[in-house]
Amino acid sequence: MADIEIKFPDGAVKNFASGVTPLEIANGISKSLAKKAVSGRLNGEYVGMHDQMMVGGDFELITKDSEEALRLLRHSASHLMAQALKRLHPDMNFGVGPAIDNGFYYDTDNAEGQVSVEEFPAIEKIMHKIVEENLPIVSRVISREEALDMFKDDPYKVELINDLPIDEKISIAVQGDHVELDKGGLVPSTGWIKNFKLTSVAGAYWRGKSSNPMLQRIYGTAFWNADDLQAELKRRDEAKERDHRRIGAQQDLFFTSQEVGSGLPVWMPNGAAIRRTLERYIVDRELEAGYEHVYTPILSNLDLYKTSGHWDHYHDDMFPPMDMGDGEFLELRPMNCPSHIQVYNHHPRSYKELPLRIAELGMMHRYEKSGALTGLSRVREMTLNDGHTFVTLDQIEDEFKNILNLMIDVYHDFNISDYRFRLSYRDPKNTEKYFDDDEMWANSQRMLKAAMDDLGLDYFEAEGEAAFYGPKLDVQIKTALGGEETLSTIQLDFLLPEKFDLGYVGSDGEQHRPVMIHRGVISTMERFTAYLIEMYKGAFPTWLAPHQVRVIPVNRGAHSEYAEKIVEQLKHQGIRAEYEDRNEKLGYLIRDAQSLKIPYTLVIGDDEKNNESVTIRRFGSRDTETMPLAEFEKTLLADIANYSRTDQK
Repeated sequence: MADIEIKFPDGAVKNFASGVTPLEIANGISKSLAKKAVSGRLNGEYVGMHDQMMVGGDFELITKDSEEALRLLRHSASHLMAQALKRLHPDMNFGVGPAIDNGFYYDTDNAEGQVSVEEFPAIEKIMHKIVEENLPIVSRVISREEALDMFKDDPYKVELINDLPIDEKISIAVQGDHVELDKGGLVPSTGWIKNFKLTSVAGAYWRGKSSNPMLQRIYGTAFWNADDLQAELKRRDEAKERDHRRIGAQQDLFFTSQEVGSGLPVWMPNGAAIRRTLERYIVDRELEAGYEHVYTPILSNLDLYKTSGHWDHYHDDMFPPMDMGDGEFLELRPMNCPSHIQVYNHHPRSYKELPLRIAELGMMHRYEKSGALTGLSRVREMTLNDGHTFVTLDQIEDEFKNILNLMIDVYHDFNISDYRFRLSYRDPKNTEKYFDDDEMWANSQRMLKAAMDDLGLDYFEAEGEAAFYGPKLDVQIKTALGGEETLSTIQLDFLLPEKFDLGYVGSDGEQHRPVMIHRGVISTMERFTAYLIEMYKGAFPTWLAPHQVRVIPVNRGAHSEYAEKIVEQLKHQGIRAEYEDRNEKLGYLIRDAQSLKIPYTLVIGDDEKNNESVTIRRFGSRDTETMPLAEFEKTLLADIANYSRTDQK
C-alpha cells in the first residue's frame, strides 16, 4: 500500500501505510494515549478509532479529558439508546439523535404507541447489555442508492437522505446489527458508554415544523464517570423543584393553553401582582435616571421594519404581515427600536436635548417554533423593558457608564450577584447577518471596549454575538439551574440613525448624526419573572411576593373583627394582605400559608386582640414572635422599602 503523510498538531510529520486507523496511530505513540483517545480528526472531519484513513493531511486525536469528547460520548449514547429501542420495538422509526448541552435525545415514531417513562428501566437494561457486548463502532461511506435501500422502511431517514446535496457523500455508523445515518464523531465501541441515564420524554414536531408529524423526543444524559452522572441527576432533581412552570402552577401565577394559543401566557392575579411590582419598580428607576416613558403601537407598517433591516435579517422570526387591502401591510412588531426612532424623529432635535432617553414597557411578538416554547421563558408575546438613548459622539462613554450603573443598582435590589460581562462583536466573515461596513464596526467595537477598560471591569469577548447593527455589552447571569443567559444588554448603533436619516442641530448650527444606544435592564417581564421564580424557588422576598401577609384568626367568631381590621389597615398602607376565613383547623391553615411561601403569617387570638398586637411566623421559620401591630407595620414597610435585603445601600 502507498504511504500517506500525517501532520500532527505539534508540526511533526510522519508517513503511514494507507488504511492506517487512528487507534493504530495512538498505540504507536503510547498505550496510555490509545486508552483515552475517543476519536480522530483528519482535515477537520471526524475519523472513528477503527476507521481506515486512505488519504493524509492534518490529524489530531481527541481524548477523554477534552470538552469535545463529552459531546462525542453523548452522541454515541443516543445511538446506544436507539439500538436498545430497536430491539424492544423493531418497527420504531427514528428522526435525529444529537448530543445537546446537558445530554442527548432521539426523536422517535413508534407505531405501537409512545414510550412511557415507566419503560426506561427496561430500555436502560438493554443499553447496559449492549455496553457489555462492547461492539466496535465503525463508520463508512456508502452510495445514495445503498442508503435509500438500507433505510427504506424509515420515512424520516429517507427524507434526510433525499434532502442531502446530490454530490454529498453519505456516511453511516455501524455497531453490531445497528446502523445509523451519521457523519461521525463517536466513541470506539459501545463499551465506552458506561454511565448514562434516560431522563424524560416530550413531543417535538419533525424538523421543528408544526405542519409535520409530532414525534416523541426521548432525553437522556451520559458522563465519563459515575460521580459526575450522580451530580447531574441531583442537579436535575433540584431543577424540577425550581422549574418556574411547576411553581407557577402551584402558586397559581400563570398558565398557557391551546385554547388561548401556544406561547401566549395568561397571568393570573398572583402572577400579575409580581409583574405589576416589577413594572412599577423599573419605571420608577428609569424616571429617576432621566428616561421619558412612552407608549407606542404593537402594530406598525411593514415598511418601518424594511427600513430598519429587521425584515431582511429576522423575517423568519416575525409573524406574517397583515394585508389591510389598500396597499398597506401591518406587522406585529418584533422590536421596539423603530418605534422609538419615530418618537425621536417627530420633532426637530437640538444638541441641548441630548442625551435623549426614551423608555417603554413595549409589547413585542416573535414567531417562535412550537417545540421551543417553554412556560414564560420562551413565548410568542413578550413585554420588554426597553430603552433607547440618542447621544452625540462625545456622550457615548458617559451614557454607557450611566446605563451600566443603573443595571448594577437594579441587580443589587434583586440580590443578583453571579454575573459576568461579555463584549459581543460581529463575525466579519458573516456578511449575511452583519451590515457590511468595516469602519463602522471597528469604531463602535473600539468605543465599547474602551468604555469597559476605562471602568476597570473584567469582561470576555465573543465574536459572532453582536446585533446586526452593532456590537454590544451583554450581562450574562447564572441561572438557578446552573445555566447562563443574557439578562441585560447595552448596544451601540451607528447604523439605524443612518438608515432613518436622524439628525440634530449642533452648537455650530449644522446638522449632525446622533448615535443610538439600545439597552434593556431586566429583559422581558416574562423571562425575568421566570428567572426570579426559579432563583427564589417561589419564596419571593416580601416586596415581590404576590401575598405578603396572611392573617389567621384562632377563632373566627371571637377574633375575626380584629383580624379583618389588621388586613384593612395593612391594605391601606399598600401591603398585599389577606384574611383567612376558611373553616379549617389552625395548624392546617398555618401549614398552607407556609406551603404557599407567604412571607408573614399572623395568628390572631385573645392576647393579640386585647393587646393590639400580632404573633408572626415568617416563612421558613418554626419560631414565632409577638409584637405590637404598629411595630409590625413599621418592620414590614421597612422590609418592603429595602427590597427585603438586610444590608443598606
